[in-house]
Amino acid sequence: MPHILIVEDETIIRSALRRLLERNQYQVSEAGSVQEAQERFTIPTFDLIVSDLRLPGAPGTELIKLGQGTPVLIMTSYASLRSAVDSMKMGAVDYIAKPFDHDEMLQAVARILRDRQSLQSAGTESVSGKATPVAAKNGVDNSNGEIGIIGSCPPMQDLYSKIRKVAPTDSNVLIQGESGTGKELVARALHNLSRRAKAPMISVNCAAIPESLIESELFGHEKGAFTGASAGRAGLVEAADGGTLFLDEIGELPLEAQARLLRVLQEGEIRRVGSVQSQKVDVRLIAATHRDLKSLAKIGQFREDLYYRLHVIALKLPALRERGADVNEIATAFLARQSARVNRTDLKFAPDAEQAIRHYSWPGNVRELENAVERAVILCESPEISAELLGIDIELNDLDDDEFIGLAPQQGNGAGNTSHEPTEDLSLEDYFQHFVLEHQDHMTETELARKLGVSRKCLWERRQRLGIPRRKTGVASES
Repeated sequence: MPHILIVEDETIIRSALRRLLERNQYQVSEAGSVQEAQERFTIPTFDLIVSDLRLPGAPGTELIKLGQGTPVLIMTSYASLRSAVDSMKMGAVDYIAKPFDHDEMLQAVARILRDRQSLQSAGTESVSGKATPVAAKNGVDNSNGEIGIIGSCPPMQDLYSKIRKVAPTDSNVLIQGESGTGKELVARALHNLSRRAKAPMISVNCAAIPESLIESELFGHEKGAFTGASAGRAGLVEAADGGTLFLDEIGELPLEAQARLLRVLQEGEIRRVGSVQSQKVDVRLIAATHRDLKSLAKIGQFREDLYYRLHVIALKLPALRERGADVNEIATAFLARQSARVNRTDLKFAPDAEQAIRHYSWPGNVRELENAVERAVILCESPEISAELLGIDIELNDLDDDEFIGLAPQQGNGAGNTSHEPTEDLSLEDYFQHFVLEHQDHMTETELARKLGVSRKCLWERRQRLGIPRRKTGVASES
């Protein structure tokens, strides 16, 4: 059982983190300061140290030296994020911003311990010149074990193959996919399988930083560059020097910041806000977006030259609804994780829940699935999790074509018109499109949804997916 040391001066946070880790089968010791940790424990004997950055007396970064190779995960508030990045330059293995999500913390801990075990295994077997992957040692199929993503459908196998080919290079990568599909997991895999794996990977959500601050956050600033700039600070691009910069939701990046980023890609240099001097940086850029950057470039909302710089390698993540049986495999993994959090070993999905998971369209993708499983585990009082507990609405648009054939809307529409029976060779989407185009001139959206047996929301979503515009003429206003 891995032994983790928590160093945190706030008792509430320290106790909560201890309970979280102990529920997930970790042995935990704790201290309120670096000095207390030195007095009570032999620090290098721990498998991992999780420490706050700002502590009474010596800062948490002091544990990097005292740990003598033990990985140190730094906790910090967003306000001191760049200080945490600086701590990574001093040797911290990673940082996590407060307040942290429980799953985010558990994922970081598991990843760090897994990497530590992998390095130790590689070290013990280097005499023979061969290193056996950890996944293989544990009897797990390691076809994507080193990538760390669950799923084995053909689109994902193709993605794994591309990741292995692209990761060792320094080429820029653009990851495309709907929100919640796991684009950051792909970026993490690319970094971990690259020659930069021991250097930091700095992740930035471009949509989460105010537009007025994003240039300063990314590229740094000099003292006096703007009101409140009382000292010069390095930016996140500079902090990623030698490693990987992951820009999530890059389609939200303002045009001015795009111009600066283009200079980083073209010249390999940055200039802090308010400075006339440039400095060289060695950064591998991975970007992600759920938007169509090419279309944005055509209408002037994204720089076309930046788009082509980013689009050296494009990786497409399939939506969860396109991954077949993977959805049940992922749900089972989430169930195991959530069951461990609440100390239950008897939970399983009932047959109706498994069917619901398989047939629901999951518009929120993996993130929505994880939330549904977490909710069900919390509310479940019996060993079996029912479909009702998942809180998802299985409607007509979520059924497979062969389940839909023969199901027709009610005859008549109150206007003297009758709907036609579907022919056996019509798919669900063909029938939906045929029915909507035939009746939307004389039926409201509410009537259309009722006749099709779906909600107005599902009708709207299917219109978007099939590209069927909503006509506003010839139908009474719905107020």
